[in-house]
Amino acid sequence: MGKERIHINIVVIGHVDSGKSTSTGHLIYKCGGIDKRTIEKFEKEAAEMGKGSFKYAWVLDKLKAERERGITIDIALWKFETARYYVTIIDAPGHRDFIKNMITGTSQADCAVLVVAAGVGEFEAGISKNGQTREHALLAFTLGVKQLIVGVNKMDSTEPPYSQARFEEIQKEVSTYIKKIGYNPATVAFVPISGWHGDNMLEASEKMGWFKGWKIERKEGNSSGVTLLEALDAIHPPARPTDKPLRLPLQDVYKIGGIGTVPVGRVETGIIKPTMVVTFAPCNLTTEVKSVEMHHESLTEAMPGDNVGFNIKNVSVKEIRRRYVAGDSKNDPPRGADNFNAQVIILNHPGQSSKGYTPVLDCHTAHIACKFSELKEKIDRRSGKKLEDNPKALKSGDAAIITMVPGKPMCVWRASPSIPHWVSEALFSSSVSSLRRLTVALARSLRTTPSLSSLETQPSSH
Repeated sequence: MGKERIHINIVVIGHVDSGKSTSTGHLIYKCGGIDKRTIEKFEKEAAEMGKGSFKYAWVLDKLKAERERGITIDIALWKFETARYYVTIIDAPGHRDFIKNMITGTSQADCAVLVVAAGVGEFEAGISKNGQTREHALLAFTLGVKQLIVGVNKMDSTEPPYSQARFEEIQKEVSTYIKKIGYNPATVAFVPISGWHGDNMLEASEKMGWFKGWKIERKEGNSSGVTLLEALDAIHPPARPTDKPLRLPLQDVYKIGGIGTVPVGRVETGIIKPTMVVTFAPCNLTTEVKSVEMHHESLTEAMPGDNVGFNIKNVSVKEIRRRYVAGDSKNDPPRGADNFNAQVIILNHPGQSSKGYTPVLDCHTAHIACKFSELKEKIDRRSGKKLEDNPKALKSGDAAIITMVPGKPMCVWRASPSIPHWVSEALFSSSVSSLRRLTVALARSLRTTPSLSSLETQPSSH
């Protein structure tokens, strides 16, 4: 993999069966780090399973299954290259993982690829109020993923196949919806594709000669192209806040024989490097970093966006845990908070919420019950402008500044344009009855979640 390329993270979102796995698998298969032996192994197994022809989704499904069973797979399998970028797919395509990864902030995307199916009835199902297309797009925008690409998939299954009219119909309807959310359609590349056959994935399709290409207009500069790969290459490079104090939320902590205690997580701001003295909050434990690794390679320093493991001195695995945050002891280290003000947007929540309401809040990798101590002000969810002081209650669609008191010390810090948005933004909903509904956002009510344990899929060392 080319180390000279800029590293970016993408998340693939969309309705179930829209072809996310097939499209993503196609990119990994053609551009990624899957060795020939692995491909041959999967193709053989696919044939033995009665699969008539090799499916790109099979690659992703097999990788995911083996990873879930605990078999070590090199992270390069989840990467591919464009002409400009070294791309990491931070999200397995299922909406279950999307919720976990996006909300906890363990893997923050620079761009979302929204896959919609163009097949008869499929697009309509996904864009309906019960579909996941709307919810995924809304959640992505609200969680700060401001760059979007739309892949209009399954163009081979339209009537007639590769229909220009169908593509334009979908482009118009999706544009209308994403504009309501907050995206500017002029900055969004719409690409008609077939993840199965490869049309407009890496090369221009001869079957869609009518498609003259996508064009995007933005203040950083205009771009144009034809394929999905070119659209990924046109992503505006993210600004990495290396000048900010180190904030590294722990995703997990491991004890590795012969090495010792190794916390893992994603650098959100600042840098981490060997010999640095770090402080973990909220436990206020200080230690020295012995080494930093990413993808089995030692680093002299890790930057924002890097998912790393780092070996620390004289700390047992029992002393630190997921939800703690590491920072530079000499530069504004993180601290636990007894209370904090959060910007909250309420999504699809039955009834009203008032002072005393206690949802479970997910902030970076923390998962803690937090009480609404004071409803300070209701605000406009787009502009942030104050609408009302000290509202009595809040309902679905409302946004507000709320003083929250966590049930146990929680590490938060002041939001700024360069600090990850999840520090001060929260969404919550208790209307979800199963993982098929993606309206659970950043917290769920303790009073109305008898099946809450079914949602807690992230690993924990403790």
